[in-house]
Amino acid sequence: QVQLVESGGGLVQAGGSLNLSCVTSSSIFLVNIMGWYRQAPGKQRELVAAIHIGGSANYTDSVKGRFTISRNYFKSTTYLQMNSLKPEDTGIYYCNVKPPRNDYWGQGAQVTVTS
Repeated sequence: QVQLVESGGGLVQAGGSLNLSCVTSSSIFLVNIMGWYRQAPGKQRELVAAIHIGGSANYTDSVKGRFTISRNYFKSTTYLQMNSLKPEDTGIYYCNVKPPRNDYWGQGAQVTVTS
């Protein structure tokens, strides 16, 4: 059973910050682009940020300048630092490889931003 375990979600006011973590096995982490995906209420899941094995990162336009994705190779952990949060950032955040695999989806981390 493949596991990618997300943590760090919560309830925060607009303008606040949260830091999400995703731990997985090194066999997955070391050979894949890792991504953070978001599913907002009533919307399809979307890729928010991705980080390549070498460390280069890409972001969807709505989070550029506010979110930072990073990876710790010793801990096989992917992070998403979210600053200046907005109510439209509310949703369940999942980590997965990019492109995502259906058998890698975990429980996700709920992020709720209040105005």
